[in-house]
Amino acid sequence: MLSKYKEILANEPIQAEKAEKAIRIILTLQDELKAHIKQGSGPFLAAIYDEKGTLIAKAANSVVQENCSHCHAEMNAIKQAEQKLATFDLAPHNLSLYVTAEPCLMCLGGIMWAGIKAVYYGVPSKRVEEITGFDEGFKPDWLNEFKKRGITVYGNLASQAGEEVLASYVSEGRKVYKPTR
Repeated sequence: MLSKYKEILANEPIQAEKAEKAIRIILTLQDELKAHIKQGSGPFLAAIYDEKGTLIAKAANSVVQENCSHCHAEMNAIKQAEQKLATFDLAPHNLSLYVTAEPCLMCLGGIMWAGIKAVYYGVPSKRVEEITGFDEGFKPDWLNEFKKRGITVYGNLASQAGEEVLASYVSEGRKVYKPTR
């Protein structure tokens, strides 16, 4: 399965089994995202799992629906996880975040401060911006900054499937907020 996808961008080496599991989850999220978009959500979906593989939280981007700029998929999923686990510090729970696209600047801060231990993402920000026009923010050396803080990152997972979802979102005339163009 892994050979079907572009090179994985990472700040740590990844084992083939872990990569294939992450790709399966990202592909599932990309597929589920299509239904969320039809219901008015933005084109991103995030899920948080514990180290046993139990789903803790899953949420779509709801910025437009809620008229709230911080309702990104990652932030919504983090909030759900914190509420479910009754804590603002997720670090002791050793959680991983899976998201259909590379987190933006705001979400990177939220991930770090919430205590997420690993991030797996689909479409890199550069491609998100090229396809949709969303402004993903200035993120200098964020992979190394996460590594310094013990957060592993694996990206560009199943990005082709994610790019297709994003292109469909745009071609359907859906709302692009904070555009770069």
